[in-house]
Amino acid sequence: METSIKKIEDMSLNAWPSHKMELYDGWILRFSYFYTHRTNSVEQFGVSSLPWREKIPYCENEYRRLGSPAVFKISPLVSTDFDYTLENRGYEIQHTTDVMTLPLSSSLLKADCEDVIFTPDIPDIWIESLFHLKGTTNPIHRKVVPSMYRAIPKETVCACVKRDGRIIATGLGILDRDYIGIYAIHVQEQYRRQGLARQICSGLLREGMKKGAQNAYLQVVQGNLNAHRLYTSLGFDHFYTYWFRVRPDNP
Repeated sequence: METSIKKIEDMSLNAWPSHKMELYDGWILRFSYFYTHRTNSVEQFGVSSLPWREKIPYCENEYRRLGSPAVFKISPLVSTDFDYTLENRGYEIQHTTDVMTLPLSSSLLKADCEDVIFTPDIPDIWIESLFHLKGTTNPIHRKVVPSMYRAIPKETVCACVKRDGRIIATGLGILDRDYIGIYAIHVQEQYRRQGLARQICSGLLREGMKKGAQNAYLQVVQGNLNAHRLYTSLGFDHFYTYWFRVRPDNP
Protein backbone atom coordinates (compact mmCIF):
# COMPACT_ATOMS: atom_id res chain seq x y z
CA MET A 1 0.00 0.00 0.00
CA GLU A 2 2.83 2.42 0.82
CA THR A 3 4.16 2.14 -2.72
CA SER A 4 0.82 3.25 -4.15
CA ILE A 5 0.55 6.14 -1.68
CA LYS A 6 4.07 7.25 -2.60
CA LYS A 7 3.13 7.13 -6.27
CA ILE A 8 0.11 9.38 -5.76
CA GLU A 9 2.06 11.73 -3.49
CA ASP A 10 4.71 12.07 -6.21
CA MET A 11 2.07 12.67 -8.88
CA SER A 12 0.35 15.34 -6.79
CA LEU A 13 3.69 17.14 -6.44
CA ASN A 14 4.07 17.05 -10.22
CA ALA A 15 0.52 18.23 -10.72
CA TRP A 16 0.67 21.39 -8.65
CA PRO A 17 4.04 23.20 -8.67
CA SER A 18 4.75 25.90 -6.12
CA HIS A 19 5.95 29.41 -6.84
CA LYS A 20 9.25 28.66 -5.07
CA MET A 21 10.74 25.37 -3.87
CA GLU A 22 13.78 24.39 -1.82
CA LEU A 23 15.23 20.90 -1.34
CA TYR A 24 16.53 20.21 2.14
CA ASP A 25 17.81 16.79 3.28
CA GLY A 26 14.96 14.72 1.82
CA TRP A 27 12.35 17.43 2.42
CA ILE A 28 10.92 19.91 -0.03
CA LEU A 29 9.94 23.38 1.19
CA ARG A 30 7.18 24.76 -1.00
CA PHE A 31 6.23 28.45 -0.96
CA SER A 32 3.40 30.20 -2.80
CA TYR A 33 2.41 33.18 -0.65
CA PHE A 34 0.01 30.84 1.19
CA TYR A 35 -2.27 30.42 -1.85
CA THR A 36 -3.04 26.87 -0.72
CA HIS A 37 -1.69 24.65 2.05
CA ARG A 38 -0.50 22.12 -0.53
CA THR A 39 1.69 24.64 -2.35
CA ASN A 40 2.90 26.30 0.84
CA SER A 41 4.16 23.48 3.04
CA VAL A 42 7.01 21.11 3.83
CA GLU A 43 6.72 17.64 2.31
CA GLN A 44 8.92 14.66 3.08
CA PHE A 45 9.88 12.84 -0.13
CA GLY A 46 13.22 11.20 0.56
CA VAL A 47 15.60 9.84 3.20
CA SER A 48 16.66 12.27 5.95
CA SER A 49 20.02 12.28 7.66
CA LEU A 50 19.67 15.31 9.93
CA PRO A 51 17.72 15.21 13.23
CA TRP A 52 14.23 16.75 13.47
CA ARG A 53 15.35 19.11 16.25
CA GLU A 54 17.61 20.75 13.67
CA LYS A 55 15.36 20.56 10.62
CA ILE A 56 12.10 21.88 12.06
CA PRO A 57 13.61 25.19 13.31
CA TYR A 58 15.36 25.58 9.97
CA CYS A 59 12.03 25.31 8.13
CA GLU A 60 10.36 27.68 10.58
CA ASN A 61 13.06 30.27 9.95
CA GLU A 62 12.80 29.88 6.18
CA TYR A 63 9.04 30.41 6.16
CA ARG A 64 9.39 33.31 8.64
CA ARG A 65 11.88 34.91 6.26
CA LEU A 66 9.36 34.55 3.45
CA GLY A 67 6.56 36.00 5.58
CA SER A 68 4.46 32.83 5.79
CA PRO A 69 3.39 30.43 8.56
CA ALA A 70 5.41 27.21 8.80
CA VAL A 71 3.24 24.36 7.49
CA PHE A 72 4.06 20.63 7.43
CA LYS A 73 2.13 18.04 5.44
CA ILE A 74 1.43 14.81 7.33
CA SER A 75 0.63 11.80 5.13
CA PRO A 76 0.67 8.07 5.98
CA LEU A 77 4.27 8.07 4.74
CA VAL A 78 5.32 10.39 7.59
CA SER A 79 6.26 9.00 11.00
CA THR A 80 3.56 9.38 13.66
CA ASP A 81 6.34 10.44 16.04
CA PHE A 82 7.01 13.42 13.77
CA ASP A 83 3.35 14.40 13.95
CA TYR A 84 3.47 14.19 17.76
CA THR A 85 6.64 16.30 17.76
CA LEU A 86 4.88 19.06 15.83
CA GLU A 87 1.85 18.83 18.13
CA ASN A 88 4.13 19.30 21.14
CA ARG A 89 5.61 22.39 19.47
CA GLY A 90 2.14 23.96 19.27
CA TYR A 91 1.22 23.00 15.71
CA GLU A 92 -2.50 22.62 14.99
CA ILE A 93 -4.20 20.41 12.42
CA GLN A 94 -5.73 22.21 9.43
CA HIS A 95 -7.24 21.08 6.11
CA THR A 96 -7.63 17.35 6.69
CA THR A 97 -7.95 15.92 3.19
CA ASP A 98 -9.13 12.59 1.79
CA VAL A 99 -7.47 11.10 -1.28
CA MET A 100 -9.88 9.05 -3.38
CA THR A 101 -9.10 6.72 -6.28
CA LEU A 102 -11.01 5.08 -9.13
CA PRO A 103 -10.09 2.36 -11.65
CA LEU A 104 -11.35 3.57 -15.02
CA SER A 105 -13.75 1.48 -17.08
CA SER A 106 -15.03 1.58 -20.65
CA SER A 107 -18.47 2.71 -19.44
CA LEU A 108 -17.00 6.20 -18.94
CA LEU A 109 -16.53 6.52 -22.69
CA LYS A 110 -20.30 6.95 -22.93
CA ALA A 111 -20.43 9.70 -20.29
CA ASP A 112 -22.79 12.60 -21.00
CA CYS A 113 -20.73 15.80 -21.00
CA GLU A 114 -22.22 17.70 -23.91
CA ASP A 115 -21.96 21.05 -22.11
CA VAL A 116 -18.22 20.73 -21.44
CA ILE A 117 -15.50 22.32 -23.57
CA PHE A 118 -12.08 20.64 -23.47
CA THR A 119 -8.71 22.13 -24.42
CA PRO A 120 -5.19 20.67 -24.07
CA ASP A 121 -3.76 23.93 -22.75
CA ILE A 122 -4.83 26.17 -19.84
CA PRO A 123 -6.04 29.49 -21.29
CA ASP A 124 -5.59 32.75 -19.41
CA ILE A 125 -9.37 33.28 -19.41
CA TRP A 126 -9.79 29.91 -17.64
CA ILE A 127 -7.43 31.01 -14.85
CA GLU A 128 -9.18 34.38 -14.56
CA SER A 129 -12.54 32.63 -14.39
CA LEU A 130 -11.22 30.27 -11.71
CA PHE A 131 -10.15 33.28 -9.64
CA HIS A 132 -13.69 34.63 -9.98
CA LEU A 133 -15.30 31.32 -9.01
CA LYS A 134 -13.05 30.97 -5.95
CA GLY A 135 -13.31 34.62 -4.96
CA THR A 136 -9.55 35.12 -5.25
CA THR A 137 -8.80 38.83 -4.84
CA ASN A 138 -5.29 38.81 -3.33
CA PRO A 139 -3.19 40.74 -5.89
CA ILE A 140 -0.07 38.64 -5.21
CA HIS A 141 -1.99 35.42 -5.80
CA ARG A 142 -3.47 36.78 -9.00
CA LYS A 143 0.05 37.64 -10.17
CA VAL A 144 1.94 34.43 -9.31
CA VAL A 145 -0.68 31.67 -9.65
CA PRO A 146 -0.90 31.82 -13.48
CA SER A 147 2.82 31.00 -13.65
CA MET A 148 2.21 28.00 -11.34
CA TYR A 149 -0.38 26.60 -13.74
CA ARG A 150 1.97 27.16 -16.67
CA ALA A 151 4.73 25.34 -14.79
CA ILE A 152 2.77 22.06 -14.64
CA PRO A 153 5.16 19.64 -16.37
CA LYS A 154 2.60 16.98 -17.23
CA GLU A 155 -0.02 16.75 -19.99
CA THR A 156 -3.24 18.52 -19.07
CA VAL A 157 -6.90 18.41 -20.06
CA CYS A 158 -8.62 21.71 -19.28
CA ALA A 159 -12.42 21.74 -18.97
CA CYS A 160 -15.04 24.43 -18.67
CA VAL A 161 -18.73 25.12 -19.12
CA LYS A 162 -19.90 28.46 -20.52
CA ARG A 163 -23.14 30.37 -20.25
CA ASP A 164 -23.69 33.55 -22.30
CA GLY A 165 -20.03 33.50 -23.26
CA ARG A 166 -18.76 33.35 -19.67
CA ILE A 167 -17.06 30.42 -17.93
CA ILE A 168 -19.29 29.33 -15.06
CA ALA A 169 -17.67 25.98 -14.22
CA THR A 170 -14.11 24.63 -14.38
CA GLY A 171 -12.12 21.43 -14.06
CA LEU A 172 -8.60 20.26 -14.79
CA GLY A 173 -7.22 16.80 -15.51
CA ILE A 174 -3.48 16.13 -15.14
CA LEU A 175 -2.06 12.98 -16.70
CA ASP A 176 0.85 11.20 -15.05
CA ARG A 177 1.88 7.60 -15.74
CA ASP A 178 -1.32 5.52 -15.77
CA TYR A 179 -3.38 8.05 -13.78
CA ILE A 180 -5.38 11.18 -14.36
CA GLY A 181 -5.64 13.54 -11.41
CA ILE A 182 -8.82 15.60 -11.10
CA TYR A 183 -8.35 19.19 -9.94
CA ALA A 184 -10.01 22.63 -9.83
CA ILE A 185 -13.66 21.52 -9.88
CA HIS A 186 -15.64 24.71 -9.29
CA VAL A 187 -19.13 25.80 -10.31
CA GLN A 188 -20.61 29.28 -9.96
CA GLU A 189 -23.09 29.23 -7.10
CA GLN A 190 -26.22 30.02 -9.11
CA TYR A 191 -25.49 27.12 -11.50
CA ARG A 192 -24.90 24.45 -8.85
CA ARG A 193 -27.09 21.35 -8.50
CA GLN A 194 -27.53 21.19 -12.27
CA GLY A 195 -25.10 18.32 -12.83
CA LEU A 196 -22.30 20.46 -14.27
CA ALA A 197 -19.61 19.23 -11.86
CA ARG A 198 -20.61 15.66 -12.70
CA GLN A 199 -20.36 16.39 -16.43
CA ILE A 200 -16.91 17.93 -15.99
CA CYS A 201 -15.59 15.07 -13.85
CA SER A 202 -17.03 12.41 -16.15
CA GLY A 203 -15.67 14.21 -19.19
CA LEU A 204 -12.18 14.50 -17.70
CA LEU A 205 -12.18 10.80 -16.82
CA ARG A 206 -13.30 9.98 -20.37
CA GLU A 207 -10.62 12.18 -21.91
CA GLY A 208 -8.04 10.63 -19.60
CA MET A 209 -8.99 7.16 -20.77
CA LYS A 210 -8.61 8.23 -24.38
CA LYS A 211 -5.05 9.30 -23.54
CA GLY A 212 -4.19 6.01 -21.84
CA ALA A 213 -5.10 6.58 -18.19
CA GLN A 214 -6.25 3.46 -16.36
CA ASN A 215 -6.92 5.03 -12.95
CA ALA A 216 -7.92 8.36 -11.45
CA TYR A 217 -7.27 10.14 -8.18
CA LEU A 218 -8.50 13.31 -6.53
CA GLN A 219 -8.21 15.13 -3.22
CA VAL A 220 -11.14 16.56 -1.27
CA VAL A 221 -11.12 18.39 2.05
CA GLN A 222 -13.05 16.64 4.80
CA GLY A 223 -16.29 18.48 5.48
CA ASN A 224 -17.01 19.17 1.82
CA LEU A 225 -19.97 16.81 1.89
CA ASN A 226 -21.38 17.73 -1.52
CA ALA A 227 -18.07 16.98 -3.20
CA HIS A 228 -17.70 13.71 -1.29
CA ARG A 229 -21.17 12.63 -2.40
CA LEU A 230 -20.44 13.49 -6.02
CA TYR A 231 -17.14 11.64 -6.12
CA THR A 232 -18.55 8.61 -4.33
CA SER A 233 -21.43 8.47 -6.81
CA LEU A 234 -18.88 8.47 -9.64
CA GLY A 235 -17.26 5.39 -8.12
CA PHE A 236 -14.33 6.92 -6.24
CA ASP A 237 -13.28 5.18 -3.02
CA HIS A 238 -11.36 6.55 -0.06
CA PHE A 239 -7.68 5.56 -0.21
CA TYR A 240 -5.88 7.54 2.48
CA THR A 241 -6.02 10.78 4.47
CA TYR A 242 -3.48 13.52 5.05
CA TRP A 243 -3.51 16.80 6.95
CA PHE A 244 -1.39 19.86 7.61
CA ARG A 245 0.20 21.00 10.85
CA VAL A 246 0.37 24.80 11.22
CA ARG A 247 1.76 26.82 14.10
CA PRO A 248 -0.28 30.05 14.30
CA ASP A 249 2.45 32.05 16.07
CA ASN A 250 4.93 31.60 13.20
CA PRO A 251 5.75 34.14 11.94
